[in-house]
Amino acid sequence: MPQRTRDRFGWHGHAVLRKFWADDDLTRATPYDVMEAENLLLTVGATLALNLIFGSTGTKLDGTNGRMCVGDSATAAAAGQTDLQAATNKFRKAFDAPPTISGNQVQCVTTFATGEANFTWAEAGLANSASGATMFDRFVQAFGAKSGQQWILTITGTLT
Repeated sequence: MPQRTRDRFGWHGHAVLRKFWADDDLTRATPYDVMEAENLLLTVGATLALNLIFGSTGTKLDGTNGRMCVGDSATAAAAGQTDLQAATNKFRKAFDAPPTISGNQVQCVTTFATGEANFTWAEAGLANSASGATMFDRFVQAFGAKSGQQWILTITGTLT
């Protein structure tokens, strides 16, 4: 009898936040702080991925539609969530450039300027629209209070 094999797909999301002082020239600056976080793929994000892979409808997380999302809720991540959990302090911003894909990884980068998202960051994630979007994944991490600095958030996703 032939041996049965099983392929398993997984998603591992990794976020890196680099914090810069407001007057730094980002082409030469060294961040004053670097933080990392791990994610949870949300059920709606997995459904979106399957819809896009198998030809159904869905809005891509591309250079036009993709958004980096940050908020102030420290509510634990749960697969059934569909958005950031923050009630008021949440912000979505387009990626700096289209996501880069290499092998089994995708990387999205967004720079939050000095006047953007100035509140305590406790959650982050990826979405496919400025509002009313599908939230793909969610990170819960005490990133700190942003107040007039430039922060660059990079999220790397790996299919395993």
